[in-house]
Amino acid sequence: MFPGMNPKMMKQAMKKMGVKQEELDVSEVIMKVDGGELVFTNPQVSKVNMMGQESFQVTGEPEFREVDSTPDINEEDIKTVMEQAECDADTAKKILEETKGDIAEAILKIKS
Repeated sequence: MFPGMNPKMMKQAMKKMGVKQEELDVSEVIMKVDGGELVFTNPQVSKVNMMGQESFQVTGEPEFREVDSTPDINEEDIKTVMEQAECDADTAKKILEETKGDIAEAILKIKS
């Protein structure tokens, strides 16, 4: 935190200011961001409590992972859309894919 400061003195100063810090045993941290995830494998994680406000500090080298955002459309969803919108299976599946699996939006889109 402060270069050249004795860690023991730092801990005492933080205690006087009402700051409590606890090291957590964490094997992986995943942060969801636009387009994917930041994955920290074997990070150093500290839980800091300052005047009743908790925060977490993560230190490590993140790896960016893309996430497949294709919705999981099952037969039951297709059947529901077919029944409610009175359409065939191909149309129901196509519209469900367009609406990212949102059944209600798919039915409304077909009916309009």
